[in-house]
Amino acid sequence: MPNLKQVIDVLETLYPLRYAEQWDEPGLIVGDLTRDIGVIAFAADPTSAIVDEAIEAGADLLVTHHPLFFRAVHETGGLGFRGDIVRRLYQHGCALWVGHTNADAAWRGVGQAAADAFGLTNQQPLVPISDPQSDHPVGLGRVGRLAEPITLNDFARRVFDAVDGHGMATALGVQVCGDPDAMVRTVAVLPGSGDSLFDEVRATGADVYVTSDLRHHPVTDAIEQARYEARMRAAGIALGKGDECTRPYFINTPHAAIESIWFNYAVEDVPQAVERATGGRPRVTWLHRATDPWTWTITSSGTSHHGVRA
Repeated sequence: MPNLKQVIDVLETLYPLRYAEQWDEPGLIVGDLTRDIGVIAFAADPTSAIVDEAIEAGADLLVTHHPLFFRAVHETGGLGFRGDIVRRLYQHGCALWVGHTNADAAWRGVGQAAADAFGLTNQQPLVPISDPQSDHPVGLGRVGRLAEPITLNDFARRVFDAVDGHGMATALGVQVCGDPDAMVRTVAVLPGSGDSLFDEVRATGADVYVTSDLRHHPVTDAIEQARYEARMRAAGIALGKGDECTRPYFINTPHAAIESIWFNYAVEDVPQAVERATGGRPRVTWLHRATDPWTWTITSSGTSHHGVRA
C-alpha cells in the first residue's frame, strides 16, 4: 500500500504546483507522510459536512479543489471551523491535499475537463503556461470549437446538462447574457471566477465565454463594448474581432459545480498513476454533496425552487 508521500508525489506530477497562480497555496495541508493510503476521497470543498463524509467513508486522504486556507489564517484552535476541521482530520488519520489553480491549468485538469464536457475540439489554453516538461499544452482555461455551430440557447442547455449532471447538482442553474437565437461555435471556458480575463477572451474572438461568479458591472460593460464593436464592424470600422455579430456572449455557471466536472477524470487518473508509480492502487470515492452556498432560488413571484442538499 502506498504511503502519503508517494501519493502526494503522484498528485504533484499530475497537477504540478509550479502551475499554481502566484497568490495560491495548493498542495498538502494536513497529513502524516508515513501513513498508508488505502482510500482517497474527492470533493470540491473541504466543508465540515464533506470532512464528515470523508471520515465516514474511511478515507485516508481527502483531495479537494478549493483550499481550506484561502487567505491568511493565524490560528487553527477551537475558536473557528478551520481549526475544528484540522483537528478532526488528524484525529481520524485523514490527510488533506488541495489541487487548486495548479489543477485548473494541468492536462486533464479542471479547464480541460469542462471544455471536453461541453464538446469543444481543437482546444488551446486561454492563458498558456510554458512548460518544456509537459507533452501537452497547459494553462488556465480553454478555447475551442464546437463540431457544428448551434444556437446560444442550445449551447447554454448543453452547459447546464454537463454542469448539473456531470459536475455537481445545482439549485442555481446557469445565467445567460446574449441573443438565444445567435449562432455560436468558438467557445472560451474558465471554470471558477473569470471576469478578470475578459480581455484575453476578447482577443480569441470567442462567440461565448463560459465561467462563474460574474458580477453586474463587469458583464454590463463587457457586453456593451461587444455590441458597440459589432455595430462598428457592420459600418466598416475595424474594432474587435470577426464580423457584425456580437461577441462574446456570456454564460455564468455555479462556481463549484462547473469545477467538479474535473473529478470525472481525477477519479480515474489518480489511482492509475499511483498504481503505476508504486504498484498499489488505492480505492477512490467522489463525495457528490453540493457545496455551493446557495441551496434554493426564487425566480418569479410565488415560485421557489428548492434545489439540493447542502
